[in-house]
This record gives sequence, structure tokens and C-alpha cells, in this order.
Amino acid sequence: MKKITLAVCILGASTLFASSSLLTKAKQSGLEAIPASKVELMKLIDDKKDPITKEKVELGKKLYFDPRLSKSGLISCNTCHNLGLGGADGIPAAIGHGWTANPHHLNSPTVYNSVFFKAQFWDGRSPHLADQAQGPVQAGPEMAAPASLVEQRINSIPEYVSEFKVAYGKDVKVDFATITATIATFEKTLVTPSKFDDFLNGKEKALTAEEKKGLTLFIDKGCTSCHTGIALGGTMQAFEVASKYKFTNVGDFKGDAKGMVKTPTLRNITETAPYFHNGQIWSLNEAVKEMGSVQLGIEISDADAAQIVTFLKTLKGAKPAISYPQLPESSIDTAKPEFN
Repeated sequence: MKKITLAVCILGASTLFASSSLLTKAKQSGLEAIPASKVELMKLIDDKKDPITKEKVELGKKLYFDPRLSKSGLISCNTCHNLGLGGADGIPAAIGHGWTANPHHLNSPTVYNSVFFKAQFWDGRSPHLADQAQGPVQAGPEMAAPASLVEQRINSIPEYVSEFKVAYGKDVKVDFATITATIATFEKTLVTPSKFDDFLNGKEKALTAEEKKGLTLFIDKGCTSCHTGIALGGTMQAFEVASKYKFTNVGDFKGDAKGMVKTPTLRNITETAPYFHNGQIWSLNEAVKEMGSVQLGIEISDADAAQIVTFLKTLKGAKPAISYPQLPESSIDTAKPEFN
């Protein structure tokens, strides 16, 4: 009896040591958890110059879902960054105004956890969400609405004007920058903690043995050379380091001036196919193998890819409860939809 008890104790201690060792290894590889504490999370996502408040978040949510921010009155932020579809749109290249496909054949990245990205857009041209929000609204192939048109429509809707005064004070200027910054405030709250965060935050039993094997492979194969930080991505990295991406000629995107490309987040990755900047790979296992070849110069076997995907599934997080907002009605002065 004593021998059995001793064996169980040794096995338990060994398992605990292995988990502790993996936890240390993960953190040393640059992986970071979404804080379990709301206070600590707010320290990461809030801006003292433009603090997050429930009034701004609710207003930003309405603007995020409002198609009147587009020239046609048909396209909202949620069209390409659908909160019910992992924060993306599930198609290879984004479709915008006039049924126009993205001219560079670029895939819509997820909006979830984008507050943790160090750069926005595939070429990293925007440093933060408030700046990013201005781009798609004005872009011809996307929402195609000039800033002046957006300002006119929002200011012509009395209920919106009242809500801006409640959120920012009676002297607020409801201009394009304030409108898009309010959308960004809502987007900052789209954080999705998962069982992986529980593990990093010290709950060593949050991951199964198979998921831990996948995490170990993820680290050992070198995936954390790009997919690090809280977002497991969101930073600018060199692309096609070891070999050519097999769909590199689909679209003309080549990265920024230095050929750097924003690394996509791996959070909720099972929900955001198709993969890569031009949305050409639908299988997550295939995407893992392609990254091994393109970025790491190694061949990842089917078995190892499947094991890594087992870990990647732990990154599917709990989504904030979002109810579809009832939008304020237009007035007779609200600029009419334009389809040209």
C-alpha cells in the first residue's frame, strides 16, 4: 500500500514539475496572458487621455454596427469584422463598396484582441485602433465615405448628438476623429481570454496533456519567434524568411517599405479561416505546415501539425456578450445613400 501511495506521489510531483517547467518555458518564449484581473487588464487597454467609459463603449458599439458610416449606407465595420464570425468575414479578400474586392486581395483580419496589436493593417501603417478606424471608412474599395459625409450624417441625427454629449461633455465637437475614436473605444473591449490564459496565469491543469504537448511543439519548432506577446502576433515581422509562400502571387501585397508584414494573431484562429494575408489556405493544419516551410525552413509533419493545432484550439476565447444595438433614426437632413 505504501509503495502504491509513494508511486502516485512521485507521478503527481513529476506531472506538476513538467507543467511548471512548461509554464516557465512559455513565459520565457515571450508568451503573455490576458490578465485575469479587470484592474490589470484596464492598465493595458485604457488611455488616460481618452478613458474607456460605458457611455463611450455603448456609443462606439452603435457606430460599429451602423452602415450609415458607409457611402452606400449598406456596409458597417461589422460587415468585414463580423463579431459573430470570429471578428472576421470568412472570405479570402474583403468585399466593399460597389461589390468591390480588395484590390490587393487582402484578407480581413480579426478585430478581437486587436487592442494588443503593436501595429494595425497588414502593412502596419497605423499605430493604434483610433487611427486604424479612419482608414476603412474612407477607403474607396471599402466603405468609401469621405470624412465630411460621415460627420454630416452623424450630426444630422439628434439622438447621436445627444449621446456624444453624454459621453464626452456638452462642448464635444462631433468630428470624424471623435467618431472613429469612439469606435476604437468599443473595439478595445473586444478581449477574449481563453483556457490558455488560465494556464499562463497559474492554473496548470487548465490545459490537457495533449494540449501541453502541442504548446511544447509550438515553442520548440520556433513558432514563438513571431507569434509572441498577449496577442500571439500583432507585430511587424519579415515574411518568406526561408522560402516562398506558395500563394505569394495571389494579389500584389509585398508588405511595408522594408517588406515587413504584420503577424496575425493566433487567438481564435480556428474561427478565422481562410489564412494568410491573401486568404488562400483554409486548413489550419496546412497553414501550420506552410509557416514551417516559409518562415522556419523546416518540414512540419502531419502529426506534429495536428499536435500544434491541438494547442491552437486552446486560444479560442470567451467573447464579450454583444447585443445588436437599436440604431437612432435618421432625420430628413441625413445625407442619402450613394451607390456610384
